[in-house]
Amino acid sequence: MEEKRAEIRSIIMNTSSLPTLPGIISKLNALSENDKTSVQEMARLVSSDQVLSARILKLANSPSYGFYKVSTISNAMILLGVNVVKSLALSSSIFEIMEKNSLGLWEHSLGAGVAANIIARRLKLPECEEISTAALLHDIGKVIIRLNFGDDYQKLLELIRKKEITILDAELELLGMDHTEVGAWLVKSWFLPDKLIEPISCHHNVAAASSHQVKASVVHFADILIKTSGFGFSGDDFVPIIQPVAWETLGMTEPILAEIVEEMEDKLVDTKNFSLEIQTVDEE
Repeated sequence: MEEKRAEIRSIIMNTSSLPTLPGIISKLNALSENDKTSVQEMARLVSSDQVLSARILKLANSPSYGFYKVSTISNAMILLGVNVVKSLALSSSIFEIMEKNSLGLWEHSLGAGVAANIIARRLKLPECEEISTAALLHDIGKVIIRLNFGDDYQKLLELIRKKEITILDAELELLGMDHTEVGAWLVKSWFLPDKLIEPISCHHNVAAASSHQVKASVVHFADILIKTSGFGFSGDDFVPIIQPVAWETLGMTEPILAEIVEEMEDKLVDTKNFSLEIQTVDEE
């Protein structure tokens, strides 16, 4: 089991084995860490790759963020923030693979982003866009497992069916780790901030979040609400119970939750249309 963990970690640390764009990514990392770098400089770098720019703008205009007609990378950086655009740049190739090969997971991730945005805005939380991004990325570990360990992924599906267990439990039994840990390793290798890493790594165990429990709680709620709605498919049909620590951390009440669910159901219509639109564009 430890050998499998080491193998997975080695693949994640070897960025050439992942569907990213190492040249631009390393430059973007360097620029974002320099306090003297302007948004315009980073935007010019990203805009130098037309395919990457198109993917970022596509995601920036998704219902996950509530912004529409974001037409330039500069605008995306101003509206969403540098960290969000940076994470979208890093994950854009993986999302493209999800759109084509894991449509259910892609729609679940999109839906979670939408739900997180609604929750964060309804509760008047700061950094709503970054919370939405964390929700959009929350299951990215599943993609890495599927991309790099195809045989294990098939065994996971068989184990879920045979034992009627969650994908989380199946991952732990078969791999000795789960997608939250894989996802955390991945985004750490991308040098994303802890406020994005912790919600990804702790969305199934909110109590483990030490610095960003509010964000982890929102992603936890978003994941469960989207699973409850039946929108997309995250790998199994089990709906987790909302953890008390997440409920208490957000100061959630049943009336507020009812309002969130009602708004979410309306927005998911737009999200489905967005997903269909993306699939049509990709097929052309």
